[in-house]
Amino acid sequence: MEKVTRDNYKLVLGLEIHLHLRTKRKMFCRCSADIWEKEANSITCPVCLGLPGALPVPNEDAVKKTQLLGLALGCSLNQNSKFDRKHYFYPDLPKGYQISQYKEPLCLGGQVELDSGFIADIERIHLEEDVAKSFHEGDRTLLDFNKSGMPLVEIVTKPVFSNTVDAVDFCKKIQQTVRFLDIGDVDMEKGQMRLEANISLRTQEMEKKGELCNYKVEVKNINSFRFMEKAVLAEIDRQLQVFEKGEMPIQENRGYNETTGKTVPQRTKEDAKDYRYFPEPDIPPMVFSNGYINELKKELPELPHMIKKRLVQNYGIKISESIVLVDNFGMEIVNKFEEFIKKGLDSKKMASALINKKETHLWTFDKFKDYLQVPDELIDENALRDLIIKVMENNPKAVEDYKNGKESSIQFLFGQIMRETGGKVKPDYAIPLIKSLIQ
Repeated sequence: MEKVTRDNYKLVLGLEIHLHLRTKRKMFCRCSADIWEKEANSITCPVCLGLPGALPVPNEDAVKKTQLLGLALGCSLNQNSKFDRKHYFYPDLPKGYQISQYKEPLCLGGQVELDSGFIADIERIHLEEDVAKSFHEGDRTLLDFNKSGMPLVEIVTKPVFSNTVDAVDFCKKIQQTVRFLDIGDVDMEKGQMRLEANISLRTQEMEKKGELCNYKVEVKNINSFRFMEKAVLAEIDRQLQVFEKGEMPIQENRGYNETTGKTVPQRTKEDAKDYRYFPEPDIPPMVFSNGYINELKKELPELPHMIKKRLVQNYGIKISESIVLVDNFGMEIVNKFEEFIKKGLDSKKMASALINKKETHLWTFDKFKDYLQVPDELIDENALRDLIIKVMENNPKAVEDYKNGKESSIQFLFGQIMRETGGKVKPDYAIPLIKSLIQ
């Protein structure tokens, strides 16, 4: 039997991302959606407690915000959509079913372009109610129903990821898009964004034929990007060990134990037929006109991927620089970048300064202008290195003083280099190079 390794088995990964929308009320009742750090079971009513006879009324704001997210992610909006009952028994779901969406979700399709250039395909985006929060203490389970009934969006991708780097980048871009649209806080520490990974492995031959395995293991309720990557890698190792024994992994739900770094079994994974979906009888189908959808499209702001491409096209900076400006620094720095360029500053030099010299983020236009007017280096890096080595050889005491903790010696050496070059070397470039050559 061929040895089982990561080289001859390839990852097949699909994601499910659950996120809370920022609304004033819960999904199907009038309870406040401001539940963070509130007393347990203090924000409830007959609807979110699942009491007999309580009737659900959909939150229009949640529906609209889900559709905006779908448009931002390139989805098509279903003009005819409905809610369904998804049946299963679990202590956090007292009425025995969850109001969700199955065959006619609000959004279908969609794509996200990742930093690697890979296009991640979305299968669907639907809207549902969240369940209660469980606390396990020994052999007891305590329930807090404040979270029950919160508007919960689920984004389901196709099984398109073959590495964890792209999967993490996809999740980060979803979080960023939600914040750009201002429809949710997606704070993972508060449980407002949760990740689930559907993981299976296939042989290289299956990959070439486009075949998938007939099983998948879902690792549920992951609360950080870092843990998602660790959970996927841990589950890959576990499944490889199963294959090593000549067995096939069973289809099941598992959790990730952050302490042991391993996935642990929870329950056998259900198929759609096990949930016995049928249309929610207490909520009429939703019908959306072309006019309504066109008005929604007008509300979309310029999105992160659009901004990055525009910065490259309009200002001639590198795509890697635009990614850092938008993803790492945010719109406040991007707006400053564009404002100062329109006043006459050099775009490439300013982008480089913002990325490599963080204190520039607080600078005024005049200070930036003075800084960028310092002449460019007139010698290349190799020539500068040779010059630094020469200066160090001619001044061994200054080098030894710096090694012994005398910081001012660096300024002395830099002064010698400035004299040799006629003052045409930037300190923020030369000084780090001097220090690196002394080490």
